[in-house]
Amino acid sequence: MTISQELQVVLFKPQGSIDLQGGMALSEQMVDIVPQPHQLWVIDLAEVDFMDSSGLVPLVKGLTTARQTGCRLVLCNVQAPVRLILELTQLDSVFEIFDTYEDIFINVDDRSLVLAS
Repeated sequence: MTISQELQVVLFKPQGSIDLQGGMALSEQMVDIVPQPHQLWVIDLAEVDFMDSSGLVPLVKGLTTARQTGCRLVLCNVQAPVRLILELTQLDSVFEIFDTYEDIFINVDDRSLVLAS
């Protein structure tokens, strides 16, 4: 997994499967980042080809943490098997989901994200 932080954007890029083990790894990575108000947390799922119900836990925990601290958490590049899990659990209506990483910034709402200069 790679993480990069630039301006007020924190990018998480998990790889492979987000199952019990992969979910724990994602949780550990997210705990290491201290959320700041007005940050944007992006979870880029382009390289995730499988997710089960235990993999949803870090996503929901991350969303809860982000909202409690004034951050915004979004998902992008969600592959079909992962999107299906999100739809079956109706979490697709809870998360902001973008087709690509670039789409996040095209559609960004200035009130919810302030980029540091």
